[in-house]
Amino acid sequence: MYERQRKEMVEKYVVAKGITDEKVIAAMRKVPRHLFVEAAMRHQAYLDKSLPIGFGQTISHPTTVACMSQLLELSGNERILEIGTGSGYQAAVLAEMGVKVYSLERIADLARRTQRLFDELGYYTIGTRIGDGTLGWTAHAPYDRIIVTAASPDIPEGLLKQLADKGRMIIPVGEKTEQKLMIITRDTEEYHILEDYTRKFVPLIGKEGWTL
Repeated sequence: MYERQRKEMVEKYVVAKGITDEKVIAAMRKVPRHLFVEAAMRHQAYLDKSLPIGFGQTISHPTTVACMSQLLELSGNERILEIGTGSGYQAAVLAEMGVKVYSLERIADLARRTQRLFDELGYYTIGTRIGDGTLGWTAHAPYDRIIVTAASPDIPEGLLKQLADKGRMIIPVGEKTEQKLMIITRDTEEYHILEDYTRKFVPLIGKEGWTL
């Protein structure tokens, strides 16, 4: 069920939008996105749109997930810190690409619900924790890659410190109404920043992000 819709989603909103990373394409063909949205929204799961997942949060557009996954430039052996577990869809796509994901979510009930789904689907290479994502997860640092799935007013200093040398971080930065996707690479103690496309994400709440 939904296999045809999933295949069409990948062709229309991933391949046709310029995604060329075969690992990203293969992962998005496999992950059942309809299981990461509320049951009432499953008929819309394979459209290129964000959908509510409760708790004032959303699941990102498939094009956004594909783009951010490709920008990480994964070989398949990296350790990744994800800020904003949300529905779990982004983490599942990354897990299908062969990496280890450490994911932080500040909303406890959402985090527990998503962890149950990971367990049901067998995503055992995803570790989750409830906490302030802007502070990162120091126990497993440094990380080869960091992906932030919510918008921050600035780049959190705590996350920069947890990025490994030669590592790469993707984070939307800007105002609450609109942000630029920042691509940050680390070279010893120097950080290089490139700007990618404009998109709107939910706010990153925390000590080094937005306040409630």
